[in-house]
Amino acid sequence: MIRDHAGGNEKIKEMVPGIKVYGGSLDNVKGCTHQVENGDKFSIGAHVNVLSLHTPCHTKGHISYYVTGKEGEDPAVFTGDTLFVAGCGKFFEGSAEQMYQSLCVTLGSLPQPTQVYCGHEYTVKNLLFALTVEPSNVKLQQKLAWAQNQRQAGLPTIPSTIEEELETNPFMRVDLPELQKLVGFNDPIEALREIRKRKDNWRG
Repeated sequence: MIRDHAGGNEKIKEMVPGIKVYGGSLDNVKGCTHQVENGDKFSIGAHVNVLSLHTPCHTKGHISYYVTGKEGEDPAVFTGDTLFVAGCGKFFEGSAEQMYQSLCVTLGSLPQPTQVYCGHEYTVKNLLFALTVEPSNVKLQQKLAWAQNQRQAGLPTIPSTIEEELETNPFMRVDLPELQKLVGFNDPIEALREIRKRKDNWRG
């Protein structure tokens, strides 16, 4: 059985001799052949360019990969366990300050059409929780109805976009005074810490 995260790397290396496996230099990624740091670039084929972005908190060395292709194509970002659709990863090895930097500064500053591919299909649960934070957010209500229909049809809810996350993801909306007011803090990092604490204790 292939486990979470990098659990399949060794098997892939057996099946595809010579394959390159990229991973963050701080995380001791299983099967890694090419360690990357924030800002490192590499390409796949002739038209796919990848920029490594250090997005720590879930793990100390977590890397997200920002991918651009031919002109006119929307970019994509592979966010692993830092950014989920309408959610974020647990603060296993990091702090609210780090998650704020990773989510709201690093990922939040990517072009809004950027497609977001995350590591898990947690969307419906995340949206249900998000509505406990922002019950009158119409975009959230609409996205939840869509996501529930997708899952009932056996279809994925991924990708999202950075634009959609800025509209519906409470962890990426902590700079907004109206969201800060809802959670009782007027500081974005404190608001983020509070929302993560609520999510950790939520049994929805």
